Amino acid sequence: MRSAAALQASQRVRFCRSADGTRIAYAVHGTGQPLLLDACWLSHLEYDWQSPVWRHYLVELGRVATVVRFDERGHGMSDRDATDFSLERRIEDLEAVADHAGLDRFAIMAMAQGGPVALHYTHRHPDRVTRLVCASTYAAPSQHVTDDDRALEDAFQAMIRAGWDRKDPLFRRVFTSMMIPDAAEEQMAWLDELHQRSASARTAYASRVERGKADATGVLAHLTVPTLVIHSRHERMNDFEHGRALAAAIKDSRLVPLDSRNHILLESEPAWPVFVREVAAFLAEDAAGSGGLARAVTPLTSRELDVLRLVAQGRDNAAVAADLFLSVRTVERHLQRIYAKLGLSGPSARAGAVAHVLASAPIAR
Repeated sequence: MRSAAALQASQRVRFCRSADGTRIAYAVHGTGQPLLLDACWLSHLEYDWQSPVWRHYLVELGRVATVVRFDERGHGMSDRDATDFSLERRIEDLEAVADHAGLDRFAIMAMAQGGPVALHYTHRHPDRVTRLVCASTYAAPSQHVTDDDRALEDAFQAMIRAGWDRKDPLFRRVFTSMMIPDAAEEQMAWLDELHQRSASARTAYASRVERGKADATGVLAHLTVPTLVIHSRHERMNDFEHGRALAAAIKDSRLVPLDSRNHILLESEPAWPVFVREVAAFLAEDAAGSGGLARAVTPLTSRELDVLRLVAQGRDNAAVAADLFLSVRTVERHLQRIYAKLGLSGPSARAGAVAHVLASAPIAR
Protein backbone atom coordinates (compact mmCIF):
# COMPACT_ATOMS: atom_id res chain seq x y z
CA MET A 1 0.00 0.00 0.00
CA ARG A 2 1.44 3.36 -1.04
CA SER A 3 2.13 5.83 1.75
CA ALA A 4 0.45 9.22 1.95
CA ALA A 5 3.79 10.92 1.25
CA ALA A 6 4.36 8.79 -1.86
CA LEU A 7 0.88 9.55 -3.16
CA GLN A 8 1.37 13.27 -2.65
CA ALA A 9 4.76 13.11 -4.38
CA SER A 10 3.14 11.34 -7.34
CA GLN A 11 0.76 14.23 -8.02
CA ARG A 12 1.27 16.09 -11.28
CA VAL A 13 -0.56 19.38 -11.92
CA ARG A 14 -1.51 20.15 -15.50
CA PHE A 15 -3.54 22.78 -17.32
CA CYS A 16 -6.03 22.65 -20.17
CA ARG A 17 -8.33 25.10 -21.93
CA SER A 18 -12.09 24.81 -21.74
CA ALA A 19 -14.30 25.55 -24.75
CA ASP A 20 -14.45 29.29 -23.95
CA GLY A 21 -10.68 29.53 -23.40
CA THR A 22 -10.74 29.45 -19.58
CA ARG A 23 -7.67 27.68 -18.23
CA ILE A 24 -8.55 24.78 -15.91
CA ALA A 25 -5.99 23.29 -13.53
CA TYR A 26 -6.17 19.57 -12.89
CA ALA A 27 -4.02 17.05 -11.06
CA VAL A 28 -3.37 13.32 -11.35
CA HIS A 29 -2.22 11.03 -8.56
CA GLY A 30 -2.61 7.45 -7.38
CA THR A 31 -2.73 4.09 -9.15
CA GLY A 32 -5.45 1.88 -10.58
CA GLN A 33 -8.49 2.45 -12.75
CA PRO A 34 -9.13 6.13 -13.57
CA LEU A 35 -11.52 8.12 -11.39
CA LEU A 36 -12.46 11.66 -12.41
CA LEU A 37 -13.37 13.61 -9.29
CA ASP A 38 -15.80 16.52 -9.63
CA ALA A 39 -15.36 17.72 -6.07
CA CYS A 40 -16.38 20.50 -3.75
CA TRP A 41 -15.80 24.04 -5.04
CA LEU A 42 -13.70 24.65 -1.90
CA SER A 43 -10.52 23.21 -3.37
CA HIS A 44 -6.93 24.03 -4.14
CA LEU A 45 -4.98 21.27 -5.89
CA GLU A 46 -1.77 21.83 -3.93
CA TYR A 47 -3.04 23.26 -0.65
CA ASP A 48 -5.50 20.37 -0.15
CA TRP A 49 -2.60 18.02 0.60
CA GLN A 50 -1.90 20.00 3.77
CA SER A 51 -5.51 19.75 4.84
CA PRO A 52 -6.83 18.01 7.96
CA VAL A 53 -10.18 18.05 6.15
CA TRP A 54 -9.36 16.87 2.60
CA ARG A 55 -6.06 14.98 2.82
CA HIS A 56 -7.59 11.63 3.86
CA TYR A 57 -9.86 11.74 0.79
CA LEU A 58 -6.86 12.18 -1.50
CA VAL A 59 -4.88 9.44 0.22
CA GLU A 60 -7.58 6.75 0.31
CA LEU A 61 -8.94 7.41 -3.18
CA GLY A 62 -5.38 7.43 -4.56
CA ARG A 63 -4.82 3.95 -3.13
CA VAL A 64 -7.67 2.46 -5.17
CA ALA A 65 -7.72 4.61 -8.31
CA THR A 66 -5.80 6.95 -10.56
CA VAL A 67 -7.48 10.14 -9.39
CA VAL A 68 -7.97 13.05 -11.78
CA ARG A 69 -9.35 16.11 -9.99
CA PHE A 70 -9.62 19.76 -10.93
CA ASP A 71 -10.20 23.21 -9.49
CA GLU A 72 -13.39 24.76 -10.80
CA ARG A 73 -13.13 27.83 -13.02
CA GLY A 74 -12.44 30.88 -10.88
CA HIS A 75 -11.22 28.71 -8.00
CA GLY A 76 -7.93 27.32 -6.73
CA MET A 77 -5.26 27.15 -9.43
CA SER A 78 -7.65 27.57 -12.36
CA ASP A 79 -8.12 30.98 -14.02
CA ARG A 80 -9.38 33.28 -11.28
CA ASP A 81 -10.90 35.93 -13.56
CA ALA A 82 -13.72 33.73 -14.88
CA THR A 83 -17.17 35.34 -14.95
CA ASP A 84 -19.40 32.67 -16.52
CA PHE A 85 -20.24 29.94 -13.99
CA SER A 86 -23.25 28.51 -15.81
CA LEU A 87 -23.95 24.79 -15.84
CA GLU A 88 -23.04 24.49 -19.52
CA ARG A 89 -19.61 26.07 -18.97
CA ARG A 90 -18.97 23.74 -16.03
CA ILE A 91 -19.88 20.70 -18.15
CA GLU A 92 -17.46 21.92 -20.79
CA ASP A 93 -14.75 22.23 -18.12
CA LEU A 94 -15.23 18.60 -17.11
CA GLU A 95 -15.18 17.57 -20.78
CA ALA A 96 -11.94 19.50 -21.32
CA VAL A 97 -10.23 17.84 -18.34
CA ALA A 98 -11.30 14.34 -19.40
CA ASP A 99 -10.10 14.92 -22.96
CA HIS A 100 -6.80 16.58 -22.03
CA ALA A 101 -6.00 13.86 -19.46
CA GLY A 102 -6.49 11.26 -22.17
CA LEU A 103 -9.30 9.47 -20.36
CA ASP A 104 -11.25 7.00 -22.45
CA ARG A 105 -13.28 4.80 -20.10
CA PHE A 106 -13.43 5.97 -16.50
CA ALA A 107 -15.53 6.34 -13.36
CA ILE A 108 -16.77 9.68 -12.07
CA MET A 109 -17.28 10.74 -8.47
CA ALA A 110 -19.55 13.77 -8.04
CA MET A 111 -19.31 15.49 -4.67
CA ALA A 112 -21.31 18.39 -3.21
CA GLN A 113 -22.36 20.73 -6.04
CA GLY A 114 -20.74 18.54 -8.71
CA GLY A 115 -23.86 16.40 -9.16
CA PRO A 116 -25.60 18.20 -12.05
CA VAL A 117 -22.32 18.52 -13.98
CA ALA A 118 -21.42 14.84 -13.64
CA LEU A 119 -24.96 13.67 -14.35
CA HIS A 120 -25.19 15.68 -17.58
CA TYR A 121 -21.72 14.55 -18.63
CA THR A 122 -22.65 10.91 -18.05
CA HIS A 123 -25.83 11.35 -20.08
CA ARG A 124 -23.92 12.95 -22.97
CA HIS A 125 -21.03 10.47 -22.91
CA PRO A 126 -22.49 7.09 -21.93
CA ASP A 127 -19.71 5.22 -23.72
CA ARG A 128 -16.99 6.82 -21.61
CA VAL A 129 -18.36 6.63 -18.08
CA THR A 130 -18.09 3.15 -16.54
CA ARG A 131 -19.74 3.97 -13.21
CA LEU A 132 -20.86 6.94 -11.15
CA VAL A 133 -20.49 7.79 -7.47
CA CYS A 134 -22.79 10.51 -6.11
CA ALA A 135 -21.41 11.60 -2.72
CA SER A 136 -23.61 13.99 -0.72
CA THR A 137 -24.76 15.68 -3.90
CA TYR A 138 -27.97 16.38 -5.80
CA ALA A 139 -29.57 16.54 -9.23
CA ALA A 140 -30.89 20.06 -8.55
CA PRO A 141 -30.40 22.17 -5.41
CA SER A 142 -33.89 23.63 -5.87
CA GLN A 143 -35.44 20.28 -4.92
CA HIS A 144 -36.56 19.53 -1.36
CA VAL A 145 -36.35 23.15 -0.20
CA THR A 146 -38.75 25.11 1.97
CA ASP A 147 -39.48 28.82 2.28
CA ASP A 148 -37.14 28.84 5.28
CA ASP A 149 -34.40 27.30 3.12
CA ARG A 150 -34.85 30.03 0.53
CA ALA A 151 -34.64 32.73 3.19
CA LEU A 152 -31.50 31.10 4.54
CA GLU A 153 -29.96 31.09 1.06
CA ASP A 154 -30.61 34.83 0.75
CA ALA A 155 -28.78 35.28 4.06
CA PHE A 156 -25.87 33.13 2.86
CA GLN A 157 -25.46 35.22 -0.27
CA ALA A 158 -25.50 38.42 1.77
CA MET A 159 -22.86 37.00 4.12
CA ILE A 160 -20.61 36.10 1.19
CA ARG A 161 -20.76 39.63 -0.18
CA ALA A 162 -20.24 41.24 3.22
CA GLY A 163 -17.75 38.98 4.94
CA TRP A 164 -15.96 36.60 2.58
CA ASP A 165 -12.90 38.77 2.02
CA ARG A 166 -12.59 39.96 5.63
CA LYS A 167 -9.56 38.86 7.62
CA ASP A 168 -11.86 37.93 10.50
CA PRO A 169 -13.41 34.50 9.61
CA LEU A 170 -16.68 35.25 11.45
CA PHE A 171 -18.92 35.03 8.37
CA ARG A 172 -17.01 32.15 6.75
CA ARG A 173 -17.32 30.17 10.00
CA VAL A 174 -21.09 29.95 9.41
CA PHE A 175 -20.47 27.88 6.25
CA THR A 176 -17.72 25.88 7.93
CA SER A 177 -19.97 25.00 10.88
CA MET A 178 -22.65 23.70 8.54
CA MET A 179 -20.20 21.60 6.52
CA ILE A 180 -18.29 20.01 9.40
CA PRO A 181 -20.27 20.58 12.63
CA ASP A 182 -18.40 17.80 14.46
CA ALA A 183 -14.92 19.03 13.55
CA ALA A 184 -12.19 20.16 15.93
CA GLU A 185 -11.14 23.81 16.00
CA GLU A 186 -8.01 23.09 13.91
CA GLN A 187 -10.12 21.57 11.16
CA MET A 188 -12.65 24.39 11.22
CA ALA A 189 -9.92 27.04 11.13
CA TRP A 190 -8.33 25.33 8.14
CA LEU A 191 -11.63 25.28 6.24
CA ASP A 192 -12.22 28.93 7.17
CA GLU A 193 -8.94 29.78 5.45
CA LEU A 194 -9.62 27.55 2.45
CA HIS A 195 -12.66 29.68 1.62
CA GLN A 196 -10.39 32.60 0.79
CA ARG A 197 -7.65 30.50 -0.81
CA SER A 198 -10.22 28.91 -3.09
CA ALA A 199 -12.06 31.96 -4.37
CA SER A 200 -12.69 35.68 -4.03
CA ALA A 201 -15.97 37.04 -2.68
CA ARG A 202 -17.00 37.99 -6.22
CA THR A 203 -16.44 34.46 -7.50
CA ALA A 204 -17.96 32.79 -4.43
CA TYR A 205 -21.13 34.84 -4.83
CA ALA A 206 -21.50 34.55 -8.61
CA SER A 207 -20.76 30.83 -8.69
CA ARG A 208 -23.18 30.12 -5.83
CA VAL A 209 -25.97 31.97 -7.64
CA GLU A 210 -25.38 29.90 -10.79
CA ARG A 211 -25.13 26.63 -8.86
CA GLY A 212 -28.58 27.35 -7.50
CA LYS A 213 -29.94 27.20 -11.06
CA ALA A 214 -28.29 23.90 -12.05
CA ASP A 215 -30.70 21.08 -12.83
CA ALA A 216 -30.08 17.53 -14.06
CA THR A 217 -33.39 15.96 -13.01
CA GLY A 218 -34.41 15.54 -16.66
CA VAL A 219 -31.58 13.12 -17.46
CA LEU A 220 -31.82 10.80 -14.44
CA ALA A 221 -34.29 8.35 -15.98
CA HIS A 222 -32.05 7.98 -19.04
CA LEU A 223 -28.89 6.99 -17.16
CA THR A 224 -27.86 3.34 -17.41
CA VAL A 225 -24.46 3.45 -15.73
CA PRO A 226 -24.03 1.61 -12.38
CA THR A 227 -24.37 4.25 -9.67
CA LEU A 228 -23.49 4.40 -5.99
CA VAL A 229 -25.33 7.08 -4.03
CA ILE A 230 -23.65 7.68 -0.69
CA HIS A 231 -24.96 10.46 1.55
CA SER A 232 -24.69 11.64 5.14
CA ARG A 233 -28.07 11.08 6.74
CA HIS A 234 -28.01 14.13 9.04
CA GLU A 235 -26.01 16.72 7.14
CA ARG A 236 -27.31 20.28 6.68
CA MET A 237 -25.65 21.43 3.43
CA ASN A 238 -27.38 18.97 1.07
CA ASP A 239 -30.38 17.33 2.67
CA PHE A 240 -30.46 13.52 2.70
CA GLU A 241 -33.62 13.67 0.56
CA HIS A 242 -31.39 14.62 -2.37
CA GLY A 243 -29.62 11.27 -2.09
CA ARG A 244 -32.89 9.39 -1.80
CA ALA A 245 -34.20 11.15 -4.91
CA LEU A 246 -31.10 10.26 -6.93
CA ALA A 247 -31.25 6.60 -5.94
CA ALA A 248 -34.97 6.44 -6.72
CA ALA A 249 -34.59 7.99 -10.18
CA ILE A 250 -31.42 6.28 -11.51
CA LYS A 251 -32.22 2.71 -12.55
CA ASP A 252 -29.00 0.89 -11.74
CA SER A 253 -28.24 2.62 -8.43
CA ARG A 254 -27.77 1.77 -4.76
CA LEU A 255 -28.16 4.10 -1.78
CA VAL A 256 -25.76 3.90 1.18
CA PRO A 257 -26.79 6.19 4.07
CA LEU A 258 -23.97 7.33 6.34
CA ASP A 259 -24.51 7.94 10.03
CA SER A 260 -22.97 11.42 10.07
CA ARG A 261 -23.82 15.10 10.45
CA ASN A 262 -20.84 16.16 8.33
CA HIS A 263 -21.05 17.19 4.70
CA ILE A 264 -17.30 16.54 4.42
CA LEU A 265 -16.57 13.31 6.31
CA LEU A 266 -13.89 13.53 8.96
CA GLU A 267 -11.17 10.89 9.10
CA SER A 268 -11.86 10.15 12.78
CA GLU A 269 -15.60 9.51 12.51
CA PRO A 270 -17.15 6.01 12.12
CA ALA A 271 -18.77 6.92 8.80
CA TRP A 272 -15.40 7.44 7.11
CA PRO A 273 -14.27 3.77 6.90
CA VAL A 274 -17.76 2.90 5.65
CA PHE A 275 -17.35 5.45 2.85
CA VAL A 276 -13.90 4.10 1.95
CA ARG A 277 -15.04 0.48 1.96
CA GLU A 278 -18.15 1.13 -0.14
CA VAL A 279 -16.40 3.29 -2.73
CA ALA A 280 -13.40 0.94 -3.04
CA ALA A 281 -15.65 -2.10 -3.53
CA PHE A 282 -17.77 -0.25 -6.09
CA LEU A 283 -14.77 0.95 -8.11
CA ALA A 284 -13.12 -2.48 -7.93
CA GLU A 285 -15.79 -3.80 -10.28
CA ASP A 286 -13.98 -1.89 -13.04
CA ALA A 287 -10.65 -3.56 -12.26
CA ALA A 288 -11.06 -6.25 -14.91
CA GLY A 289 -12.10 -3.66 -17.53
CA SER A 290 -9.99 -1.86 -20.07
CA GLY A 291 -10.22 1.78 -18.92
CA GLY A 292 -7.25 4.01 -18.38
CA LEU A 293 -5.26 6.91 -19.66
CA ALA A 294 -4.73 7.34 -23.37
CA ARG A 295 -3.62 4.17 -25.15
CA ALA A 296 -1.63 3.69 -28.31
CA VAL A 297 -4.61 2.34 -30.27
CA THR A 298 -8.13 3.21 -29.19
CA PRO A 299 -11.27 2.10 -31.09
CA LEU A 300 -14.09 4.51 -31.70
CA THR A 301 -16.99 4.49 -29.26
CA SER A 302 -20.56 4.03 -30.46
CA ARG A 303 -21.26 7.74 -29.89
CA GLU A 304 -18.22 8.70 -31.98
CA LEU A 305 -19.46 6.35 -34.70
CA ASP A 306 -22.89 8.02 -34.56
CA VAL A 307 -21.21 11.39 -35.15
CA LEU A 308 -19.00 10.07 -37.92
CA ARG A 309 -21.84 8.34 -39.79
CA LEU A 310 -23.82 11.58 -39.87
CA VAL A 311 -20.74 13.46 -41.07
CA ALA A 312 -20.36 10.83 -43.80
CA GLN A 313 -23.90 11.72 -44.92
CA GLY A 314 -22.68 15.24 -45.60
CA ARG A 315 -24.11 16.95 -42.53
CA ASP A 316 -22.32 19.85 -40.92
CA ASN A 317 -21.58 20.02 -37.20
CA ALA A 318 -24.74 21.95 -36.40
CA ALA A 319 -26.94 19.34 -38.12
CA VAL A 320 -25.11 16.50 -36.38
CA ALA A 321 -25.61 18.22 -33.04
CA ALA A 322 -29.33 18.66 -33.68
CA ASP A 323 -29.82 15.02 -34.69
CA LEU A 324 -27.98 13.67 -31.64
CA PHE A 325 -29.30 16.25 -29.15
CA LEU A 326 -25.78 17.50 -28.41
CA SER A 327 -24.16 20.91 -28.41
CA VAL A 328 -22.04 21.91 -31.40
CA ARG A 329 -19.01 22.12 -29.07
CA THR A 330 -19.57 18.51 -27.99
CA VAL A 331 -19.72 17.39 -31.63
CA GLU A 332 -16.47 19.24 -32.31
CA ARG A 333 -14.80 17.49 -29.38
CA HIS A 334 -16.04 14.11 -30.61
CA LEU A 335 -14.50 14.85 -34.00
CA GLN A 336 -11.21 15.91 -32.42
CA ARG A 337 -11.03 12.58 -30.55
CA ILE A 338 -11.95 10.68 -33.73
CA TYR A 339 -9.15 12.39 -35.66
CA ALA A 340 -6.67 11.63 -32.91
CA LYS A 341 -7.67 7.97 -32.72
CA LEU A 342 -7.43 7.57 -36.49
CA GLY A 343 -4.12 9.44 -36.70
CA LEU A 344 -5.57 12.23 -38.85
CA SER A 345 -4.74 15.91 -38.78
CA GLY A 346 -4.89 19.06 -40.88
CA PRO A 347 -7.49 20.25 -43.38
CA SER A 348 -8.05 16.75 -44.77
CA ALA A 349 -8.84 15.14 -41.40
CA ARG A 350 -12.62 15.31 -41.87
CA ALA A 351 -12.52 13.73 -45.30
CA GLY A 352 -10.08 11.08 -44.08
CA ALA A 353 -12.35 10.15 -41.19
CA VAL A 354 -15.34 9.84 -43.53
CA ALA A 355 -13.33 7.62 -45.86
CA HIS A 356 -12.31 5.46 -42.92
CA VAL A 357 -15.85 4.89 -41.65
CA LEU A 358 -17.12 4.14 -45.14
CA ALA A 359 -14.34 1.65 -45.82
CA SER A 360 -13.98 0.10 -42.36
CA ALA A 361 -17.19 -0.40 -40.41
CA PRO A 362 -15.67 -2.62 -37.69
CA ILE A 363 -13.93 0.21 -35.86
CA ALA A 364 -16.49 0.23 -33.07
CA ARG A 365 -15.63 -1.23 -29.71
